[in-house]
Amino acid sequence: QVQLVESGGGLVQPGGSLRLSCAASGSFVRINTMGWYRQAPGKERELVATITTGGSTNYADSVKGRFTVSRDNAKNTMYLQMNSLKPEDTAVYYCNAGVVVTWGARLSDVWGQGTQVTVSS
Repeated sequence: QVQLVESGGGLVQPGGSLRLSCAASGSFVRINTMGWYRQAPGKERELVATITTGGSTNYADSVKGRFTVSRDNAKNTMYLQMNSLKPEDTAVYYCNAGVVVTWGARLSDVWGQGTQVTVSS
């Protein structure tokens, strides 16, 4: 059983910063690519950023230059540094990971419970 737990969300003013964390725990063989997604009320969940085990990253155009995704493989933790936040960044942010749970198994798609980010004056 693998669990992903996000933390670090909260209320911030436009132009401010937040740092989100996603910690994996439980039994697993390997965590492959991880990613951050977000979902605003009434809208589809969208990809924010991904990072491979080796550290290669991709970002949605809307967050390029403002957000930075990173990971610490030794701690099984992924981070999202969010700078220059805008009201349109307001959403629940979810952590996602492709996880090999047991030897020889296919990747399992695992999601965290989400953390609320609100950007408002």
